[in-house]
Amino acid sequence: MTPDEAKEIIVKELPALLEKDPEIHRFFLNISRRHFADKIVTEDRFDRILDEIRRDREEQSRKWEANQQALERDREEQSRKWEANQQALERDREAQNRKWEANHQVLEINQEEQNRKWDEQHRKWEANQQALEHDREERSRKWDEQNRKWEANQQALEHDREERSRKWEEQNRKWEANQQVINEILKDIHALVRKHDTTIGALGARWGLHTEQAFREALKGILEEFANVEVINVLEFDDDGMVFGRPDQIELDLIVKNGTLIIVEIKSSMSKSEMYTFERKVRFYEKRHQRQVDKMIVISPMVAPKAIPVAEKLGVHIYTAAEDVKI
Repeated sequence: MTPDEAKEIIVKELPALLEKDPEIHRFFLNISRRHFADKIVTEDRFDRILDEIRRDREEQSRKWEANQQALERDREEQSRKWEANQQALERDREAQNRKWEANHQVLEINQEEQNRKWDEQHRKWEANQQALEHDREERSRKWDEQNRKWEANQQALEHDREERSRKWEEQNRKWEANQQVINEILKDIHALVRKHDTTIGALGARWGLHTEQAFREALKGILEEFANVEVINVLEFDDDGMVFGRPDQIELDLIVKNGTLIIVEIKSSMSKSEMYTFERKVRFYEKRHQRQVDKMIVISPMVAPKAIPVAEKLGVHIYTAAEDVKI
């Protein structure tokens, strides 16, 4: 058996086996699960990602609030210290004033000593002022440092949000790609089932289970759907007996698309003699209407081997399924 024959048998028999044999059905499902996540796994993964993002957002919010509270406590502590220092300075000034008044009372007794002590107190006051200024600068530096840390923390939070957003979009792209693959598989399965149904319909028409007309109408509908054309049925009467050797009615299916004239023959099976008859029907139509046919197509799931070289010689295009027709 050749690979093509084996492939043809698989294509014809596999859909029925998948329907009738549970073991084969489970086998194909297990193979597909190795490459594609099922709906439950995908939804669980989606829910876990949402929960992780929500927990992360709550944790970052908690940290930010704790940081704000620490900053507020630090500001309050610095303000308290500054007020205490101001009070101490005020008390020191009051003590200095009292001393100055006392010194002023004995100024005449020892003016030089009082001036010396005054100069010394002034130097101490200036040193104290310098210390206060240094303390204010140090507090300002620490405040600026806290602000820089807060801004750095905000930037880190923003970067974290952007990273989570990027991961979320990446997960969405993967999910959409997975859905596209699944849709393509379903499309291929539907096409395979339709071809299988067409073959069964041809067998039914051949053995009298269905009428040939019902089979032709079914394939015409598929052809119109997939090729986006309208199939026009034409009945002519052959007065000269050009087709069958005696006067008889001739039935043809026409397709006119973008100025191109195509004649289609749809049959459940096609023999060598029927291939010649189809070619004579086309020539009859050309002669009667004085118009050349651009393309001849036969759609049949069962074409006799001897009819294939005849079709090649006559320029007839053969398709076993209406979905495969290219116009």
